Amino acid sequence: MQPITRLFFASALLVCTTAALAANADTRAREQWHGAIQNGYESLATKTEQLASAAVGYCNTPTSDSRPALNDAWLDAFLAWQRVRFVDFGPVENNNLSWQFQFWPDPKNLVARKARYLLGTEAPVNAEVINQSGVAVQGFPMAEYLLFDEQLNSGENALPAAKNCEVLSAVTRHMARNARGLADSWASFKQHYLDTGPYRDTTIKAGMKALEILEERRLAQPMGLRGNGKRNPYITDAWRSGQSLMAVEATVAGLEKFYLPGLITLLKTDGEARLAERIQRQFEEVADNFPEAHAAMATLMESEERFRILQGLFVDVSQLSTLVNDEAAVALGVVRGFNSSDGD
Repeated sequence: MQPITRLFFASALLVCTTAALAANADTRAREQWHGAIQNGYESLATKTEQLASAAVGYCNTPTSDSRPALNDAWLDAFLAWQRVRFVDFGPVENNNLSWQFQFWPDPKNLVARKARYLLGTEAPVNAEVINQSGVAVQGFPMAEYLLFDEQLNSGENALPAAKNCEVLSAVTRHMARNARGLADSWASFKQHYLDTGPYRDTTIKAGMKALEILEERRLAQPMGLRGNGKRNPYITDAWRSGQSLMAVEATVAGLEKFYLPGLITLLKTDGEARLAERIQRQFEEVADNFPEAHAAMATLMESEERFRILQGLFVDVSQLSTLVNDEAAVALGVVRGFNSSDGD
C-alpha cells in the first residue's frame, strides 16, 4: 500500500472513530438527562400529592400544627417544580402544563383577580371548574395566594374558611394529577427521546434558556438592573411567600443535578474537560451564596448592605450563564436562537 493511501485510510479511520465517540457521547448524555429528569418529575409528583393531602388534612382538622405543615408542603412541592422547571420540551408542552404549574410573570395580577372571583362565587369549585378556569388558577401561584396573601388571610376568606379550603383542595388535587401524569408521560417518552438526535441540542438549549431567565427576569429586573432601574421585588415569582430566592436556589440545584452531568459528558468527549470543571466550580460558587440569601427579596432590598448579598448572587449567576450559554454552547456547536427573555 502506498504511503498516501495509508495516510488516507488512517485519516478516514480517525474521522470515523471520532464520529462514533461523539455519537456514543450524545446517547450517553441523553440517557443521563432522561433518567435524571425522570427522578425530578417523580419527586414533583410525590411532593404535589403530599401537598394535596396536607390541604385536605388541614381543612378537615385545622390545628396550630397542621397549618405550618401545609405551608411547608407547598414549599416542598414548589421547590420540586423549580428543580425541573428548565425542561421546556416533551410532555410538559402538552396542554400548557408548565403554565399550569406556574403562571408567571403575572403583571396584571390575574392570579389574585381569579382567586377573588372563585372565592366569591356561591357555586361549588370542583375539578371541572378548575379545569375550565385557565392556567392562572391551576398551579403554585394560586395555591400561594390562598396560603400566603396578607390581605386575603386577614379577611373572612382566610384559611380554614370553607370556600378557601374548597378552592385550595381543588387546585392542589389538579396539580397532583398533572404532576403524576407528567412523570408517567416522561417515562413513556424515553425511547423517542433516546432515538432522536436533535434532543441533544434541545436539552442543552433548555438549560441555557433557564439560566438566561434566571439572570435577567428573576434577578436583574427586580433588582433594578434592567428596565427603569427601580428595585421591585413584587415582580418575582413567589413574592407573596417570600420564597423567591429559595426558588432561585432550587432552580440552580436542579440544573446542577439533572442537567450538568449530561453536559459534562459531552464537553469531556469534545476535549473540553477544563471547561466542564470551570462550570462545575461556578455552580458551587452560586450555591455558596446560600443560606445567607435565604430571605425574602424585599428584605434584602431594604439596605445597601443587605442588597450586596443579591449583587453577589447576581454576579455568580451571570458568570455561570456566560460559561454555559457562550463557552459551552460554542464548544458543542449549539446555535442560540431567539429567547423571549431577551426583551427584543
